[in-house]
Parts: sequence; C-alpha cells; structure tokens
Amino acid sequence: MSKFKKKAKTKQEIPTSALPDIIFMLLFFFMVTTVMREVTVNVKQRIPEATQLRKLQRKSLVSYIYIGEPKKAGEFGTEPKIQINDAFADPKDIIQWVNEQKDELDENERDQLTIAMKVDEEAKRGLVSDVELELRRANARKLLYTTIQKTED
Repeated sequence: MSKFKKKAKTKQEIPTSALPDIIFMLLFFFMVTTVMREVTVNVKQRIPEATQLRKLQRKSLVSYIYIGEPKKAGEFGTEPKIQINDAFADPKDIIQWVNEQKDELDENERDQLTIAMKVDEEAKRGLVSDVELELRRANARKLLYTTIQKTED
C-alpha cells in the first residue's frame, strides 16, 4: 500500500459569468464614442492631391460645401452642382446658409467659422468662383480646400 493518495483531477474551466457584462460595456462604449455621418454626399468627389497640407485645430468650427457632378445624373443632370448639408443649392443661397451656421455657434466663435470646400477636380472654376464671391459677401473669410495627401513614389 502506498502512503500517498492520488489527488482528484481538478477542472480547469474559465469562468464566463462576467463575460456578458464585459461585452455589453464594450458595446456601450463604442456606441457612445462613434460619430455618425451627418451629411450624405450626393456629388461625385475626385479630390485633387497636394503635397503641403495643414491639419485643422478644431473640426467643430468647420462647415462643408461640396461641389461636383451629381451622382444621380438622370435626375439632376451632369452639370456640377453645389451641395450644402443634404440639399443642392444655388450660389445665392450661401449667404443665408453661412448666417445659419454662425447662429449655431457661440458668439465668441462666430468669427472663427471655417468653410471647407470639397471640390471635384473636374468642376468648373466659374462655379467655384461664384461660391467664393458669395462667401466674401457673407463675411466668411476663412476658406480652405480639402485635398488628399500626395504619395511620393
């Protein structure tokens, strides 16, 4: 007879009772931190490339204007159009839109509003010039053109 007894085999299972709590915490975290797209772009965007770029400091002070050929050419034609928020606009509507954008901001931030233009590289310069002129009339002096970074081969 032996002096030593065999130990009973222990089970090596991972406790999973806290797993649903962890999963729901992660799900809740990503739901809270994710920002949904606010505007559906209805114009084609072939953004030109640039080599010298600057990042924006505060994206909350940026409003976007999209210029390009409509994606639904059968419905809206093939001429480049201006899209503000989710609707097409004429250059004469820009002053009212800029004033609405400024009204949404605090009074001390109204002069810091930046208008970012995403212009298709095939868009006509005359339409872009009309938009720039209306932005000057609306006293929206901070204007930038959105581009993508050119990769060096």
